[in-house]
Amino acid sequence: MNAPVIFAFLLENDLTVFKKRDKVRQAVVDKQPDRELPIYTCNEIGDLTTDILLDAYKNGSFPMGEDANDETLYWIEPTERGIIPLDGFHLSKSLKRVILRETFEVRINSDFNAVIEGCSSPRAGRISTWINAPIRTLYRQLFEQGNCHTVEVWRDNQLAGGLYGVHIGGAFFGESMFSFERDASKVALANLVARLNHCGFTLLDTQFITDHLRSLGGVEIGQLVYRKQLQEALKKPADFLTAPLDLSPHKVLQLVNQTSNTGCSTP
Repeated sequence: MNAPVIFAFLLENDLTVFKKRDKVRQAVVDKQPDRELPIYTCNEIGDLTTDILLDAYKNGSFPMGEDANDETLYWIEPTERGIIPLDGFHLSKSLKRVILRETFEVRINSDFNAVIEGCSSPRAGRISTWINAPIRTLYRQLFEQGNCHTVEVWRDNQLAGGLYGVHIGGAFFGESMFSFERDASKVALANLVARLNHCGFTLLDTQFITDHLRSLGGVEIGQLVYRKQLQEALKKPADFLTAPLDLSPHKVLQLVNQTSNTGCSTP
């Protein structure tokens, strides 16, 4: 029996997933019938190249899987998009102290596979993950060609947290973030914001907003506003690796402090 094809509509930022068998359908953005996007099943996934994936990002969409064991990918374009303004990161006093103590070592692009494993690992309140086999393969290819990057937080040579995302022009699309130790993901995000500010980026896309991201400065903007910011960011010749791989804690704070809201208390 053929694998079910999944198509989705994002309505008021709620994802409703419908399943159909034996027929490929289109995913259409809410109230945008002129913007049709393909669905790729496990039988067609070889047709999905990194060029197609990057084009989707340039047009405001990104892929997700329903489940780690289901190889179907479908496209999402939220009606309300999550971003962290690079001049609005909330650096709490406690996070500042953690960074200055150098409790963690921050590495860039040193272990993509470990970051993907961390992002897809079980955690409280989640039984499964949307990171399936096609996601792992495609983003590994993006990593190898220089369009995907990791920010990793290590302690005693053990991965404590991190994130990965896609880089096109002056836009960075955050894909997933995880933490095995308290504050590790916050340290990763602070280092990401510092690097993006240093390297000339103008957009940090988080896709959706969680309470955790909101506490760090994340906001939601409308679809049309997002598209405008995206098109402006894509024109920027930013380079994720312009900054040194080992930015010092003081340099990280300087790059975040020069534009951020400091002193905000977060747990």
